[in-house]
Amino acid sequence: MPLRIKLPTNEKVIINGAVLENAGDATTMIIHNKVDILRRKEVMNEADAVSPARRVYYALQCAYLFESDRNEYLTLANGLISEYAEAAPSSAEIVDSIESKLRDEKYYDALKNTLDLIDHETERLVQIGVLEPEAVSE
Repeated sequence: MPLRIKLPTNEKVIINGAVLENAGDATTMIIHNKVDILRRKEVMNEADAVSPARRVYYALQCAYLFESDRNEYLTLANGLISEYAEAAPSSAEIVDSIESKLRDEKYYDALKNTLDLIDHETERLVQIGVLEPEAVSE
């Protein structure tokens, strides 16, 4: 089944590592084959990978998008996931889910599950007083 993507003017999308930008009017793209794709709202810049969970997300994002370097990024991500799990045992269920998706080579699903890890991390940082609750809701 084809994937239909509505792409507003000036919106960017990454497909198999290539950044495409709609330079004209809003358009709809139909993708008929399997590709690795992220929309702008799903893309994390390296500069934004400032916490352990965010570094996991960034490493998995790179593993997902850059097949030629996938093994290198997966090795990095697995190390970061292990470190996170050791530091925050309460994340075990989320970590298990991410690792299961990675074993099944479902990289996009693993990436989506990493958003739960970021939420977990944020909740822990609020609990210990590193982040103010108001900063999280902004």
